[in-house]
Amino acid sequence: MKYFKMCLLLYLFISCLPKNSLAQGSYDVNLALGKKSYLNKEYIKAAEYYSKAFSSNHNLGRVDHRYEAAICWALGGQIDSAFYQLDKILPKYYNQFTKFSNDSSFRILWKDPRWARLLKLVENKNPDPEKEIQTTVAISNNLLAAKLDTILNDDQKYRNKFEDVEKTLGPTSVELDILRKQISLQDSINLEKVKLILDKYGWLGQDEVGANGNLALFLVIQHAGLTMQLKYLPLLRNAVSTGKARASNLALLEDRIAISQGMKQIYGSQLRLNTKTGKYYVLPLEDPNNVDNRRAKIGLSPLSTYVSRWGIIWSAEQHIKDFP
Repeated sequence: MKYFKMCLLLYLFISCLPKNSLAQGSYDVNLALGKKSYLNKEYIKAAEYYSKAFSSNHNLGRVDHRYEAAICWALGGQIDSAFYQLDKILPKYYNQFTKFSNDSSFRILWKDPRWARLLKLVENKNPDPEKEIQTTVAISNNLLAAKLDTILNDDQKYRNKFEDVEKTLGPTSVELDILRKQISLQDSINLEKVKLILDKYGWLGQDEVGANGNLALFLVIQHAGLTMQLKYLPLLRNAVSTGKARASNLALLEDRIAISQGMKQIYGSQLRLNTKTGKYYVLPLEDPNNVDNRRAKIGLSPLSTYVSRWGIIWSAEQHIKDFP
């Protein structure tokens, strides 16, 4: 439990990002919900959120996130699923033998022959346990952290339904239109709450409001209108320069603003649905041939990987023809 709370506070997420901004940060949001479910002792539910996070990122997950998923499966009594996650990271990527061997969350695995095998592999990987380094981050404003955690859940509760409704009933269905209106209404409510926080405290880092709170600030502004995005853009830029926000967040907001202002985006994060063909496409992009270099510099996956989630086969050559 102590380890997991530490990870909840640490939570420096990787970016495999959103579905047309309706599922902005789907990896990160599912991860946050998984951590929350864990703390509520809903272990299977937590593990399933982790699985959704990995699935949204083409079955890729950070090492510590795989470790946390294994804990959830183990505490939920799902031995094979726990070993599956551990096999993904041990011993190639994980070398903290002391923590692993003494982690009581895995007690249910200890009598399984596979446990001894994994212990041996990790021990060989890290013969000097004293060299293990752990970093903790303490939340300094728990009241605001709790408030922003609620805002994060509110931001995603309708968006999490979007994919299933779109897939089941179609992109032009009445039900999906109703869902869009629910999202819009919730966004306006969330924005008023976040404006009060940003105007009073500035852009709060993870050390102040935790990973969920920091993510909530970005998502609410990303989902706001152009006027509010422009208002808080300098604040986000300053937060990135001081380490209180991620460069990838700033990039996504700048893409959104550029498209709204009739300019070309830089990172290719903004997509749109062609209602006639029922297919998504990448909105106008600056210098398509070098987009992956730009994305890599801020920790984003290649554009072809990102857009494949919407059935798009990325071609810089074709994009240049479509948007000369």
